[in-house]
Amino acid sequence: MSTPDIRDLNRRAVDYSVEIVSHLTPDHLERPTPCAAWTVADLLAHMTVQHRGFAAAARGNGADLDVWKARPLAADPVRDYADAAAEVTAAYDRPDILERIFDLPEFGTGARAPGSMALRAHFIDYVVHGWDIARALDVPYRLADDFVEPALEITGMVPTGGARAASSAFAAELPVTPDATPLDHILAHLGRNPSWPH
Repeated sequence: MSTPDIRDLNRRAVDYSVEIVSHLTPDHLERPTPCAAWTVADLLAHMTVQHRGFAAAARGNGADLDVWKARPLAADPVRDYADAAAEVTAAYDRPDILERIFDLPEFGTGARAPGSMALRAHFIDYVVHGWDIARALDVPYRLADDFVEPALEITGMVPTGGARAASSAFAAELPVTPDATPLDHILAHLGRNPSWPH
């Protein structure tokens, strides 16, 4: 990959998601999201536990399935989300993190990957989930200019067609219009309708 160390990009994507989530109020929790069958509450619970799961994996404890289990939202879900985001970015801040092997059972039984690959997965997840939660809360979302190239490259590594069907991580890819933006391409490749909810 042209940008092997994306810790700073990942931190900024996570921080941006924290900013977006800060707009959440209790009235938002039952709203639909671009993630089929998930409400805002479901999506936020998933986003929160994924940070904690990746943080545990960075510390060498990712094989514990309990760290990946979504839990009911905390009494202050905005603060809890920000705390989880801070936890994962702190866990990535170690000199050997790119070579450290992460246990990632979320991606299949016995799944393991070097930190450099785990960071890519986490980065693209929060580029897309940042958009998901922004759309659900009806707040603006902007893909930073320096996110475009690595996000497109990582997205291009995600299987399509029959190979995609074997994974529950993303819905089937969608077509894009000729005037599609880079963000549109990323979203559509990962099964999102860029014009959601229309």
